[in-house]
Amino acid sequence: MTSFSVNRTTQIVCLFLFTLSVPLCHSSTFAATKSGSQSIKHQRVDEIATAQQVDELIEAELKKTNIQPAKLANDEDFLRRVTFDLAGRKPTSSEVILFGLDASPDKRKTIINDLLNSESYAVNWARYWRDVIYLRATDIRSRINQSEFVAWMTTQLDENKSWDQIATDLLTATGDVRENGSTALIFAHQGDPAELAAETSRIFLGIQIQCANCHDHPTDKWKRDSFHELAAFFPRVRVRPVRDAQRRSFQVVSVDQGSQYDRRLQMFKDPSPLFRAFDRNRDGKLTEAEVKRSRLARNFEQMLDRGDSNSDKALTIKEIKSIALPPNTRRATPEYLMPDLNDPTASGKVVHPVLFVGTKASPKGLKDLERRETLSKYLTSKSNPWFSRAIVNRMWAEMLGEGFYMPIDDIGPERSAVYPKVLETLADGFTASRYDLKWLYRTIANTRAYQRQMQAKKPEEIQAPFAAQSPTRLRGDQVFTAITQVFGVDDLQANRNLRDRYNRGNRTARSQFSNLFTFDPSTAQDEITGDVPQALFMMNSTTINGFLRSNQNTKLAQIARDYPKNSDAIHELYLLILSREPSKTEMKVCQDYFKSTDNRNEALEDLMWSLLNSSEFITKR
Repeated sequence: MTSFSVNRTTQIVCLFLFTLSVPLCHSSTFAATKSGSQSIKHQRVDEIATAQQVDELIEAELKKTNIQPAKLANDEDFLRRVTFDLAGRKPTSSEVILFGLDASPDKRKTIINDLLNSESYAVNWARYWRDVIYLRATDIRSRINQSEFVAWMTTQLDENKSWDQIATDLLTATGDVRENGSTALIFAHQGDPAELAAETSRIFLGIQIQCANCHDHPTDKWKRDSFHELAAFFPRVRVRPVRDAQRRSFQVVSVDQGSQYDRRLQMFKDPSPLFRAFDRNRDGKLTEAEVKRSRLARNFEQMLDRGDSNSDKALTIKEIKSIALPPNTRRATPEYLMPDLNDPTASGKVVHPVLFVGTKASPKGLKDLERRETLSKYLTSKSNPWFSRAIVNRMWAEMLGEGFYMPIDDIGPERSAVYPKVLETLADGFTASRYDLKWLYRTIANTRAYQRQMQAKKPEEIQAPFAAQSPTRLRGDQVFTAITQVFGVDDLQANRNLRDRYNRGNRTARSQFSNLFTFDPSTAQDEITGDVPQALFMMNSTTINGFLRSNQNTKLAQIARDYPKNSDAIHELYLLILSREPSKTEMKVCQDYFKSTDNRNEALEDLMWSLLNSSEFITKR
């Protein structure tokens, strides 16, 4: 990104662009030829060597179109970018200064390693995955275990658990949602097989197969059977309330063969045992009097209403079999029933589990956990290239602003990736690393493609991605952390008047800020814009304005006191807020404004307010 522009003709309120919308220069989905998957190496691939190979492939493609890639970003921009990406925070003023003074040729590699080994790394990416899962949740109650999920995911990342192990744990989780954070994905979608199939495919394969729920996919090769065969891995998982007077909670449980639900369904399929037990006069009919003292008595009147075709107040075997099962019957059986589109009242046909990529069928007769474990095994297999491609494409787009496929969660054999050889190189290396997420972050961060300057694309560069960094908006958590860093505080003031029946434990200032500023990380950057409530919060928030006072015990008051020279104070504010020094033009405009006012403290407050409300502050440059 070029230096932050300043309006020379107006006073400080109009000096800087303080909009939350970031002008983005993204191209549409790029077309490229497909290439076959390269052979998977079965030994760890060096990150630096892979990064070099990636750059050579990208630059060779750019050369074909006579596109000159942007130069590498300066130290200030690189440090701010990589610190936000890997640790979710901005670099401190001292870190910026020390990094600039460091003459070591390997200092960028060193800071990448340091950030990946920091405590902030795991928390940052745990919050990222929280947003991926919960912002598309179909059950609002799932918010009650957001903090448990973040804590669990932070531990996984801190211990550098492999991506396949994390995926497996999310898909096979059971237990109380307030005690086991890995239940997040299942809880977020009420254990519904169709919803879990859609999200499993989207998150772990990068393939949106949900369109095949009701019909064959309109743009991909996936058939309706493919979707429901994936959903058939999940019919035996349930989310049930925990009966505890002390707290409201839920648990993820398995419901296998032999349950009361299975026996109830079997009764409608084969009523003959009922007749042997209750048809006392053996006339081939059941009456209310005959079942009076049985469990069947409670629902017998409803069965008569739905099945008594000749209105004789009795039911035959044929009439019971003809009774249309209620819609929730599909959840009352441990088998998955694919709905009949021609007859919505029908129970549907039993579908057995099959993973649509690779067409791997699950053995029959498996219990719930065995089914989900089988799915995880198929999903994370080295023979399934989409598992690696999905996460590589997602992380590349998160760090560079655009992916090999866009949208990042809509890839697949019918889609075309840009620079497919580059994607395959990264995916093969990631697989060979045994799905080591730090390997992936380290490799991406060490590429020249990642470290390039940010600049707007020229028309001829639209079809040549990765010639420069693309503007990327910071996530809500990152903006919140940056604000607390600027003011030198651990937290901001939460609004205690807010009420959320399902989210009582998360009414912190951070959670409230995230609710206002957070966006779905799967959304393309050119679709992300700010809105009026966000702008008003940054401009008019009582909490933020309180920290902008120079006559109180604030960071700004300290700067005003410690830096009596205007140029030094201006320099310090730029370094503190934007992690860079002001340009000569910016310094002149600021100094001119300071000279035009009689109140130095107010000028400092105006400058700090303007920098905080700039698009640069909430953008990764």
